[in-house]
Amino acid sequence: MLINRNREKLLNAIVFFCKNTSSCYKTKLFKLLYFLDFEHYKETGRSVTGLDYYAWPKGPVPADLSAELDDPQPDFQEKIDIELVQPKPQRKMFIIEPKAQFDPTVFTKRELRLLYDLSDRYALSNAEEMVEATHLPTLPWHKVYEEEGRKFSPIPYDYALDETEKESIKPLAIEHQEMLSNYE
Repeated sequence: MLINRNREKLLNAIVFFCKNTSSCYKTKLFKLLYFLDFEHYKETGRSVTGLDYYAWPKGPVPADLSAELDDPQPDFQEKIDIELVQPKPQRKMFIIEPKAQFDPTVFTKRELRLLYDLSDRYALSNAEEMVEATHLPTLPWHKVYEEEGRKFSPIPYDYALDETEKESIKPLAIEHQEMLSNYE
């Protein structure tokens, strides 16, 4: 399996958030990754993990990662342990525990700053509070799910930008996408 830089960052971000926040189960983790990617995009025109997020009822969900929790890839299994528990018959919980040490060398200084800022901001938040934080009217999930009514649709990263940011960040995002397309 070819491991790319985004994948390394994703796995290390999971390790980081699990070690630096309490009750970092599936829902909270997904929201932390969403904030990491969308806040980084807002500053640079690119995400950290390369994940695509979808507007699900409880907020943004990286659908590919959600599916992988049921059948993790070998690199995921090396770094992260997942335990499925069912406290109630209709409720599944994924307990996510890091097995590896966090490797800060895969991140830029900006990415590290965002990781630490988010872990500080949401250190003690539970899943319900994280869901609430992603549902704010000014955020991309709200625009897709509530305003546009496009439930279960992709959340465009561009929705993280206001009009003035679009002028400066959008060209960077286009340049980054063009660069990536050269390697496909």
